[in-house]
Amino acid sequence: MGVQSSSNRDNLNIGEEVNFDHFQILRAIGKGSFGKVCIVQKKDTKQMYAMKYMSKSQCIERDAMKNVLKEMEILTTLEHPFLVNLWFCFQDEEDLFMVSDLLLGGDLRYHITQDVKFTEETIHLYAFELGLALDYLKTKHIIHRDIKPDNILLDEEGHAHITDFNIATVLEENQLATSMSGTKPYIAPEIFLVALDECIGYSYPADWWSLGVTLFEILARGRPFDIHSHTSVKDMKSLINSPVHYPSTWSDSTKHLLAQLLITDPKKRLSNAVDLTRHSCLQKFNMETIMEKQIKPGFTPPRDHLNCDPTFELEEMIVEARPLHKKKKRLAKQRSLKQSSSFDIQESDLEEQLAEFRVYNRERELIRRALEKKENDWEAELIQAMNINCTFLLNYYY
Repeated sequence: MGVQSSSNRDNLNIGEEVNFDHFQILRAIGKGSFGKVCIVQKKDTKQMYAMKYMSKSQCIERDAMKNVLKEMEILTTLEHPFLVNLWFCFQDEEDLFMVSDLLLGGDLRYHITQDVKFTEETIHLYAFELGLALDYLKTKHIIHRDIKPDNILLDEEGHAHITDFNIATVLEENQLATSMSGTKPYIAPEIFLVALDECIGYSYPADWWSLGVTLFEILARGRPFDIHSHTSVKDMKSLINSPVHYPSTWSDSTKHLLAQLLITDPKKRLSNAVDLTRHSCLQKFNMETIMEKQIKPGFTPPRDHLNCDPTFELEEMIVEARPLHKKKKRLAKQRSLKQSSSFDIQESDLEEQLAEFRVYNRERELIRRALEKKENDWEAELIQAMNINCTFLLNYYY
């Protein structure tokens, strides 16, 4: 979602920075550790998006500002059919905003709690789609580090997309990651072995292990290892080295696919798109049709209601101390008070932390690309016409 019509693009003021006033707030649909998410509509194009907003003061209190800014920076470099793509970044006095593709199918955690029974065929498609996304992230030198059902969003048709890059990291050439990051039940063995000083680092295959755990959980409605947030790192090592029990009702090809993703040695683990597409489970799919989302998923999210917890909207309206629908009036009052008060030292600290913040506008980037392509096409046509004329003149005189 997020593709604009040409007429809408023509109406867009390219020189204007996008801000909160350019969006109509519709309703809250989610929340995370560092912010909340609501459905918005951009007033000029009528395009629907998901807007995530994060309190600056809370980011500072939780020492999360660095991660938030890093996530924004990473997302501005990404564009893929099976990622939740970023469209705009901006800020005001209270919050940082990230406006992304709106996917109304809900996350896989929600559907697991709703007791949805996913088929093997559906899991195979998810494996292909998410595997292509992970392979793309590798080309950008990015490890996501938090692949789990909560961070897989479905669109209205049921296609899978990776979201939430809050703890993602970018690797330099031949570099390994070394920090203990992720959600324990989904963390790859090599990550906690680093914490035990038994491994020097980890790389892109770590995300493929998490994908294996996620796919297993979706299909079995339970994880392959009895690991929880309170499980110690030493116990995790023991549990992950225990054999995985696959339900007898699963096909051998599905068991083999998951077993390849859950190999403890990252060098032997299935962790690239080439090997993935060659697997017997997935040879039935065509790469082009997958990328164009032409294959109908086995599970289509319900369309008669929003696929999220309905209490999010009530919290926003009743419990939230700074509700979005009252932001304009609240900021106007704050600006009035600010004019009559001295400069706060805390405000100076905030500005220092936000020095790396960059406004982002994918609409503008798409317009720039279109204009650049048009100029290149014109130049190519001109060169071709000149060559034809030169050939004609040479033939005429000689």
